[in-house]
Amino acid sequence: MNKERCVFTCLPPKKIAYVIREQAVLGVRSISTQIVRNRMKSVRNIQKITKAMKMVAASKLRAIQTRAENSRGLWQPFTALLGDTPSVDVKKNVIVTISSDKGLCGGINSTSVKISRGLHKINSGPEKESKYVILGEKAKAQLVRDSKKDIELSITELQKNPLNYTQVAVLADDILKNVEYDALRIVFNKFHSVVQFIPTTSTVLSPEVVEREAEAGGKLGELDSYEIEGGETKSEVLQNLSEFQFSCVMFNAVLENACSEQGARMSAMDSSSRNAGDMLDRLTLTYNSKECNPKCFCLSSDDVLCNVVKNEALVFLGVFVLMFPGQALL
Repeated sequence: MNKERCVFTCLPPKKIAYVIREQAVLGVRSISTQIVRNRMKSVRNIQKITKAMKMVAASKLRAIQTRAENSRGLWQPFTALLGDTPSVDVKKNVIVTISSDKGLCGGINSTSVKISRGLHKINSGPEKESKYVILGEKAKAQLVRDSKKDIELSITELQKNPLNYTQVAVLADDILKNVEYDALRIVFNKFHSVVQFIPTTSTVLSPEVVEREAEAGGKLGELDSYEIEGGETKSEVLQNLSEFQFSCVMFNAVLENACSEQGARMSAMDSSSRNAGDMLDRLTLTYNSKECNPKCFCLSSDDVLCNVVKNEALVFLGVFVLMFPGQALL
């Protein structure tokens, strides 16, 4: 660039002005309009993609929303019977974090991770143990950075196939077999509307803790008022109830989180489509102004160089005229 600049400044002033004018009118303007045209094309393609993703998310949301609302009737009787006591003090806590496998859905995954980290910090101590069970690729990618040693189990691609209770029950049984726990704390996003989700935590206690809390009275003291029929003991009944409660809560939590994911993706894609439309309007206005007024063009690096050389040439011309007022330029 310095060599070209030196050669340029050695030209006569009229020649310099002619070259600058030719570059401004012919070269720089045509390049700048081409850049704007390509940018408009790319933004238009992005807008088409975001609109298509919004329509896909809307269709998936309608399919999952009804199932999520119907699944709420599974865990509500267990909550009425066994209660939901997040304040219970136990030694072994397992935090089940439910997230999505795909992104572009707002901040639902970050919200679940923040709550999980808060629960892990609260339930950690010298005599306490807190572990993670992660469902979904996005929560795994965030928690593995600072809590890799505390991740007990990680499961991904849960929503690859349509969710059903059998699939979630097998998953819940696998978690119960591989994890020792006193309390399972399930973190998910409860669906409220397309533009709103509620971060929620459900607590499932182990049969031993349930029996201990029932003997101590409190909210679980009413369990002793029920009569047990058949040959099963109280501990066996509580074991079955606890496992069934966990599978039902897990099924509802996975469906609620899937609804929240699709609703957040709809909102995110709608915002992206509107932003792309606004950007396209601004680019169209810029492009039209360039086509209507040839003197309006964007300054590139070549323009800046030409302006610098032009200023130097004008200074040289002024000094030449002052020193040799009667001499011709050429």
